[in-house]
Amino acid sequence: MKRERWNERYSQPGHLWSARPNRFLVVETSDLAPGRALDLACGEGQNAVWLAERGWEVTGVDFADVAIGKAQERAARDGIAAEFTVADLLEYEPEASAFDLVLLLYFHLPLDELRVVLTRAAAALAPGGTLLVIGHDRTNIEHGAGGPSDPEIQYTPDEIADELTGLEVQKAERVFRDVAGADRPAIDALVRARRA
Repeated sequence: MKRERWNERYSQPGHLWSARPNRFLVVETSDLAPGRALDLACGEGQNAVWLAERGWEVTGVDFADVAIGKAQERAARDGIAAEFTVADLLEYEPEASAFDLVLLLYFHLPLDELRVVLTRAAAALAPGGTLLVIGHDRTNIEHGAGGPSDPEIQYTPDEIADELTGLEVQKAERVFRDVAGADRPAIDALVRARRA
């Protein structure tokens, strides 16, 4: 989806998704000591702000400048110190070996393009750092609720894990998420990996 379309979606009043952090992020980071975090495809910054509130030094990146503007406004309003940058993740190269936590949540591209972003995300991890990837699982199209309907931009946990050479994959599984108004949950792929 083009930047202009995302900016149009984010320009609507209120939050496009939710003001709260992703529920899986909350669980998967509960055992991590705060450090430097990089939130790729951060959207309106709900996850970045939540991490910053817990002592993380956070950088959020998204190509939708309207979303970044909303994230900056929220952080300023809440008195949160977080850095937000407008950049296309296919061009953005984060600082190498610099982050204790890198997030890539609900970012969907064909695998050959996603591979570029995953490689750079993994390279951004400091020793001992954690990479958390969450997105719509390919089985969600037929068996879940919501999410994109193009199987070419969805993935399975195993497909993501296979791309993370050089990292210790701690978890690669399908997880279920309730969707308001739906008669079945969404099916997400969740991968957590660590740099030794």
